[in-house]
Amino acid sequence: MFDNVIGSVGGDASITALDAVLRADLYSFVRKTFGTVSPGDRFLQNWHIRAICYELDQVMHGETKRLIITMPPRYLKSICASVAFPAWVLDHDPTQQIICVSYAQDLATKHGNDCRAVMTSPWYDRVFPGTKIDPSKNTETEFITTERGLRLATSVGGVLTGRGGNIIIVDDPTKPSDGMSEVARARTIEWYCGTLLSRLNDKERGAIIVVMQRLHQGDLVGHLLEEQGWRHLNLPAIAELEQQIEIGPGRFHIRRVGELLHADRESRPALDTMKRAMASATFAAQYQQSPVPPGGNMIDWAWFSWYDPDQISKIKFDKIVISWDTATKATELSDYSVGTVWGSIAGSIFCLM
Repeated sequence: MFDNVIGSVGGDASITALDAVLRADLYSFVRKTFGTVSPGDRFLQNWHIRAICYELDQVMHGETKRLIITMPPRYLKSICASVAFPAWVLDHDPTQQIICVSYAQDLATKHGNDCRAVMTSPWYDRVFPGTKIDPSKNTETEFITTERGLRLATSVGGVLTGRGGNIIIVDDPTKPSDGMSEVARARTIEWYCGTLLSRLNDKERGAIIVVMQRLHQGDLVGHLLEEQGWRHLNLPAIAELEQQIEIGPGRFHIRRVGELLHADRESRPALDTMKRAMASATFAAQYQQSPVPPGGNMIDWAWFSWYDPDQISKIKFDKIVISWDTATKATELSDYSVGTVWGSIAGSIFCLM
């Protein structure tokens, strides 16, 4: 929509038309926001940004009360959810109160400063003249509007006594390097359940958004998905299942198996390099959003026992089976083709070779 407006009209008419689009379309607003907080970088359009914007817009309109978005790092999730979305909500209703949470205060502060940069920009002032930041309360961690709305930035574990919000946004609540720490994961979940949940001004109509890369089966998202009522937009770097993803009212992107999330941002060679550089379990969690237990998700070596190979010649097996797991792609990171031979007797199964 953004490109069509720019290309179809000129002069004052183009400004008027663009302003109308920015007021009505969150995706176009995100693109404009990107130009403000990341000047000099090129905005790379993609369907996944439209999917994120659609889900966030559903929250603003009260259609979704609990939303989880899981996706790899560096795919604009924070600009969409922590920077553009609060500014978008406050431009439509400057009385809204929004709490934004990240794993560290400096990260939460950065997102808050970026949101402030958008809301104090000339284009924002022109498009949304009714939303102003009150100069009497305009700090790095919090600003309020002249209509008493607010955006408060805090970190996991931060003090929220006496504070509340209509919308709570949790953006990467656990530091990636703490993902394997049971203590750190438990601390995040405990703070969410014991402190953050109680900060909703209206427990029935208030909304919570959690956006993050998966780190472990027992991370915050793993905990929340055990509950009912969460809408989950899951965006792995490489599609492992076919997905039908809503990108607008009645509009869908059909994602085929093997399709990259955003090839212009991270190509297959780039992802292969990333996978090669990190542990496979880390790549599965952070990039594929499919964390596995430390011991794997299919085979536990405690199920097996050992036998003396010299005794095999004395056994007459009921059945001999040869099993092949063949590789389907001849790439550097593809699994090997593997063949095994198994013998079965009296309910016991032996791996022979």
